[in-house]
Formats: sequence, C-alpha cells, structure tokens
Amino acid sequence: MGRELALQLTAEGCSVAMCDVSADNMAITEDLCRATMPAGTTVSSFVADVSSEQQLVAFREHVVRTHCPDAPALHLLFNNAGVGGGGSFVDDDRSNWEATFNVCWGGVYLGCRTFMPLLLAADKGHVVNTSSVNGFWASLGPGVPHTAYSAAKFAVKGFTEALITDFRVNAPHLSASVVMPGHIGTDIVLNSGAYHGRSPKELTEAQVAEERVRLAKRGLDVSGASDDDIRLGLQMMGEGFRDTAPTSAAQAATIILDGVRRGDWRILVGADAVSLDEVVRENPTIAYDPEFNDILQARRLFQFAADPE
Repeated sequence: MGRELALQLTAEGCSVAMCDVSADNMAITEDLCRATMPAGTTVSSFVADVSSEQQLVAFREHVVRTHCPDAPALHLLFNNAGVGGGGSFVDDDRSNWEATFNVCWGGVYLGCRTFMPLLLAADKGHVVNTSSVNGFWASLGPGVPHTAYSAAKFAVKGFTEALITDFRVNAPHLSASVVMPGHIGTDIVLNSGAYHGRSPKELTEAQVAEERVRLAKRGLDVSGASDDDIRLGLQMMGEGFRDTAPTSAAQAATIILDGVRRGDWRILVGADAVSLDEVVRENPTIAYDPEFNDILQARRLFQFAADPE
C-alpha cells in the first residue's frame, strides 16, 4: 500500500519522503511518482528500518534537509510499515517474534516519537497509523497462531485511539486515523519472508524442516512433498495472497486517503474488513472458537487463512 499511497499523494502535488529497507523497491516507486506528479513536487527515499530509532532519526534529518530546510514541518505522517511472522508465542523463535512486533508496533511508536517535533511545528497535521483487521480480531483461523502481528496491531489501534484525545487536549491542530485493512493485494507474505531471512525459494534444509512441522500443525499432509515442493508451495501461497485479494493496493490507498480527507478516525479498508468487523461485533463471545470459522466460511470471509511468516 505504501507505493500506492506515495503515487496518489504525489499525483495531487504532495511532496513525499519515504523510507523502507529496500532501496530497489523505493527506486521503482520514485520513478513511478515522477512520471505523474506535477511540477514543483518533490519525492525522495531513504533506506531505514522503522524498528530502529537511530535510523528513523537519520530519516527525519533527511526529510528536513531535502524537503523543508528553511521551515521544518510535516503535515502528514503515514506509519505503514509491516511484516508478518512470529505466529506462535510458544513455539516460534523469540528473535523472529520480536522482529515482527518491533516493526509492526515499534515502527508506529518510534515513527510518531521521531516526527512529532515536525508535526507540532506545522500549522495543521494528521497521523495515519496502519493497524489491521487483526487489530480487532487476533486470528487467522482456528489452527493458525498469530500472536506477534496481532499483538502489535492491537497496540497500534489502542495507541492511535488514545492519541485522538491527547491531540485534542495538547495539540489541537493535530488529528489521527487508525487504518484497518482486510485482505489487500500486496507482497507482505513474500516480503515478510525476505525480512526474516526465509524467502520461500531460498529456504535452507533446516528451514524447510521447520515449515513441514508448521504445515503439519495446520492439518496439511506434506509427508510426500520434496523440499523443493515445499519451497514452491510457499512461494505460490505468497503470490496467491497478493493475486487473489479482493482489494488492490491502489484501491486500498484511495480508501485511506478518502477517509483522511473526511476526517475519519477509523478507516476500515475493504468490504471484507467491514464484514469481519460486523461479524466480530455480532459474535464477541465465540470469536476465537472453531465454530466462528464456520460463520466466516458461510460469509466467504478470509478463506485464504495464510500465515504470513
């Protein structure tokens, strides 16, 4: 979604600075932005991991140096970075779990901390924090642990809602929105694997063995599959997550920006997100019981149930 947000913002004449761990991906985004943005618009990129405060501070210095050296200020802050992984608090490696949590929650917290001085210096500003449907429903189905990502997204949701009052009292020129996407056509599954050193095509024998155990716990019989079959299957799952999504990244970005323009503090992205929100509210006491999945299946919601690890 980040690329599409940058494209749509620059097309409207907003100067945009972005950060990511992939310089190559950002270079593509910059080229696409420059092809459509009006004269006088600036787009820039900076390699940074949002889980590192030191790297975000360096990014802030880049933003000031490149975009607003004479009057440092920021009007829109999008904390959108996210990775999957760390599904099980019980079984998964601690470093993997914390890496996911530190990007998905820490990136939002540190992003707000780092750029708050520039937001306060603006005449008007807005913070957009990306949570997820997993910020109100901590599951991918009855057989798929999803703890690190869900815990982080719940934190993002609560933090952003709390900011609304904090801003009203202490910085009334600022406002905030929490974004909760459903299944969006992005490469988060494949990118998450790369971030954690587990790209499907490059899995080691030991990592494939770990994937076999994880898949077996989900009720999948992969005993007859070769290691290359496992690698290919996981690659196809990641591509399928992207290619079969009911909402494209471009559509998601439009929904988000329209919500920001309206001043919405809560932005559900995708018809599936809206429907899931309704179902959880209608059935709060069984939301984590196996029978809840039957309700989702009946409404054709989230049948992909893929663990983005």
